Order: sequence, then structure tokens, then C-alpha cells
Amino acid sequence: MHPRSGIASARFKQAVELLTLLLNFASPADAEIGRYFHARRKMGSTDRGFAAETVYGCLRRKRELEALYAPVRQPDSDDEHARWLVATWLLKYGGWSARALADTGFNDGAVALVERIRALDLFEFPLEVRANLPDWMAHMLVAQFGPEQTLQLAEALNQPAPVDLRVNLLKITREALQAQLRNEGFELAPTPYSPLGLRREQRAALFNTRAFGLGLYEVQDEGSQLVSLLMEASPGEKLVDFCAGAGGKTLQLATQMRNTGVVQAFDVSRKRLDRFRPRLNRAGVDNVQRHVLRDEHDPVLKPLAGKADAVLVDAPCSGVGTLRRNPDVKWKNIDVAGLQRTQRSILAAASRLVKPGGRLVYATCSLLAEENAAVTASFLAEHPDFTPVDAREILVRQGVMIPDAVTPEGALQLLPHRHGTDGFYALVMRRSTDR
Repeated sequence: MHPRSGIASARFKQAVELLTLLLNFASPADAEIGRYFHARRKMGSTDRGFAAETVYGCLRRKRELEALYAPVRQPDSDDEHARWLVATWLLKYGGWSARALADTGFNDGAVALVERIRALDLFEFPLEVRANLPDWMAHMLVAQFGPEQTLQLAEALNQPAPVDLRVNLLKITREALQAQLRNEGFELAPTPYSPLGLRREQRAALFNTRAFGLGLYEVQDEGSQLVSLLMEASPGEKLVDFCAGAGGKTLQLATQMRNTGVVQAFDVSRKRLDRFRPRLNRAGVDNVQRHVLRDEHDPVLKPLAGKADAVLVDAPCSGVGTLRRNPDVKWKNIDVAGLQRTQRSILAAASRLVKPGGRLVYATCSLLAEENAAVTASFLAEHPDFTPVDAREILVRQGVMIPDAVTPEGALQLLPHRHGTDGFYALVMRRSTDR
């Protein structure tokens, strides 16, 4: 089904215009889309939904779409590139016909494109094209998971993510929040693994609810919730979130501590930490202290050496595990070797804050072994006073049972095609009491 020709033409033009802005991959897609809509406040919600869905579909399946239209046309500008991506996506996945596309003014190959889409078997394409991944990423994942599982993983990454909420247990139970949101017109189900989560498969205006305004929940992927549970945060402890960002995991730790003790939230970005302030206020959390760091070697860290009960290093990474939400990430130039050097340096610096007998959790939202097991293996080889702790033991104590999610080394590894979460890796390490 497709809208009347006049409406279709306007929507096609808007989707092309928006996608053209994104194809240089200079800034995050969600931020660019937000700016585009903000500048066009008269766009209706249906038009916005169409533009966003189409653009994200094109970003998710860019490689496949390009391979489909390649024999018909080779675009010579970003605008033409966007036009052909949008046209191919609408024909292949949007339910549009060649006639509907022609009605928008796209007359230069709609019929030929439809014939190619109908005749072509996608299995004729190489794995990296079917997976809609750049060559380097596909090759890394195949080396790690094998071709069959890489295709399953890639297909899961090419699906829109559900909306997961984390209940603020300082204010409400999960059951009570579920009932309250139902009363506000939103049906959600408990997340399969996290005891703190609720899930809605379809997107909805959950930031506009009364419950959100009252600080009863935060939007947070179930995988992120599980990573935070590995910290085993307890009331009265002194915790450190070394790369706090906008504070999602910090907030969870603070609420697990029942708003007692202290969580030191560090980040190199003042802007991210400033965005954190309203979330703290809304959640009713007052045991968090925020600090801007120059880098991981900032002298402000010295007085904290050996004092923290637990330190979380949610390290800067490629973000490969978040492609369901951020499909533009895979088309950017990613320096994995450079990220790995940064991750090793941050982990070593953060480990100095852990007290004897304390816990260190290294985590990323990456699926790449180069950013995960390779980093922790190197750290453990250089720091014999730290030993890994099996994630199963901790998760069971936290009331979590999740199959096929722990590596032989004891790390939590969440995979979208198996667990329905974003892709996460986390290893817990305990510091020896002998110093």
C-alpha cells in the first residue's frame, strides 16, 4: 500500500532530502534527523514516521540496496545516491509499486529496478552484501563467529530494536509501573532476563508519559541493565563509573544502592555529564558525584586510588553491538586498533582505583573480540593481582537466568540474534587482597 501521488511525492522528496544529509556520516544519524524535524515543525507525525523509517531502512540495508540498483544506475552525487537508495528500499521493503514510484517523478529506471528485484536471488551476493556490512566488519565477525552465525547476527542487527525501560525501584515496582503505563495507554511486557525491565516492541512516545515525568523509569536496553547488575552494587558502597557518559548505568547503580553510599561518575565530556543532571533530579537520586576528567591520567583520580569497592569501565568502543539503533555507525571509518589502545589505557588507569578485594568490570557495546576478550586478556596478563569472576555466579545472585551468554573465560556476551538485546561484552575481575 502507498499514499496518493501528491502525498507520496512529498514523502519521497523528504526521505531523499534527509538521507542526503546523512550520507557523509559526519554526525550521528539520530541527531541529524532530530535537527531536520526541528527545522520542519509543520511536518505531521505520519510524515516524520515515514521519513525516519525509510531512512533507517536505507542505512540498515545500504549495501544490499546498492548491489540491487548497481546494474541499472551508478549515481554520481549524494542526492542521486539517496534517491536510488530510497527508491530501491521502497520497492523491496516498503510495499511500493513501480507505478507508485513513477508518480513521485522517479521515472528513470523504476520498471527496470522492479524487474531486477523480482528476478534476483539475494544469495547470489557475497556474504558481506547479504549481511549489509562493510568488508572489514564482516571479515572480523566471520573470523569470530563463522559465516552462518554472522549472517544470523547481521540480520538481527538489521531489525529495529524494541523499546526497553528500566524501572526506578526507588519509586515503584515493575508490576506497578506496568499497570500505570497500561492505564496511560501503553502495553509493555517484562523483559525476558532483567528483573528491572519492561519492553514494548513498537516505538511509542514514552518520554511524554506522566510516569516518565515522575521519574518512575528510564529508557535503557535490557543488555545495558544486565551489564550494570554485574557490578553487584550494594547499599553504602563507594562505586566508580569511569566512563559515565549521559549516566544510564550510573543511575542504575545508584538506585541499586538505595540512594546510599556514593557513585563517582567520571567522563571526559562536560556536555554529557551536564545532560545527566536532569535525569538525576527526576529519578530522585542524590548519591552521585559528577567529575569531568582531562583524560584517564587526570591527577584528580590519585586520591581515589585503592578506595573503590567496584569500578565500571564502560569503555569507548566501535558501537557494533548497537547497530539496531544506530545503523549509520557501520558506514563510518572506525579505527579499531586505535580504540583498542585507548581501551587498554583506560582499563589500566581505572583498575588503580579498585581496593583490595574489590571488583572491576570492563564492558563495551561492541561485538568485536579485538575490543573485548583481547583487551581483557592483555590486562590480566599485565595485572596478576586481578582474576576473572564467572558472570554466571553473579547473575544468579542477581536473580538472572540467561542461556548461552557466558564465554569460556567467564565473560557475559550478549548477542542480538540469541538474546534480543543490543550486543554487549562484560568481564568482572576481582582484585587480590594481597598487596
